[in-house]
Amino acid sequence: QVQLVESGGGLVQAGGSLRLSCAASVRTFSSYRMAWFRQAPGKEREFVAQISSSGAITYYTDAVKGRFTISRDNDKNTVALQMNSLKPEDTAVYYCAAGLASGVIFTNTYAYPYWGQGTQVTVSS
Repeated sequence: QVQLVESGGGLVQAGGSLRLSCAASVRTFSSYRMAWFRQAPGKEREFVAQISSSGAITYYTDAVKGRFTISRDNDKNTVALQMNSLKPEDTAVYYCAAGLASGVIFTNTYAYPYWGQGTQVTVSS
């Protein structure tokens, strides 16, 4: 069982920055691929970013490329999402997810069996 807890959400003005953090309670955190998804009101949950188990490979959805950065610290069992140049359309509940599926890139929610409770990010204009 993998327990994930997100934190760092809040209200920020457009153009501002916010850093989300996800703490994982698991013995083998370094074995998991980690990802961030987001879900806006009335919309389906969408992929945002993912990072390989070692942290060497990252992938982002086009909407956040150049603005968001995913990182992980396998010694602290944490994964972070640094969000810069935030836009109102970034407003959503952000979820941390973990999975063990082999491969390079996984953007589907089904590849991640473990999820956090989510943290709200609101970007005002």
